[in-house]
Amino acid sequence: MYDADRNLQTRLQDIYIAPISGTNGIDLRNALRAAWGTDNSVSAGYTLHVRLHNPETIFKALQITGDATWQEIRMTASYELRNTETGEIILTAFDTASESYTFVADLVAAQASYNNAVQNAIQVLARKIETRVNARLASRD
Repeated sequence: MYDADRNLQTRLQDIYIAPISGTNGIDLRNALRAAWGTDNSVSAGYTLHVRLHNPETIFKALQITGDATWQEIRMTASYELRNTETGEIILTAFDTASESYTFVADLVAAQASYNNAVQNAIQVLARKIETRVNARLASRD
């Protein structure tokens, strides 16, 4: 069991995460790099390509005046893991993460709530991607 875990850890550190567009993409890529402890070399054995879609905002609660008071941010990423040497597609998937937040009349507070919700959703998305990739690489033994 220990050798299998060490073998998996070695494979996880051998993943190149291709650049992901946008500020949110940078945050997602950094979260994945930190999770796997990869040095992110282009010569790594595996390459992960992630397409992060723009966040969607959904109104969840409205006041009698029609003002939104509760919103949800939803983020979706589609991704593909390939063997860098052979080009073999090892995993193709997509995941979605969402986070609810209160929307207040003060614009600064509303923007801060939105930004916090986006960061939380990115972390959840990173954990979901990490879990799927870990499971797929572990099943290759």
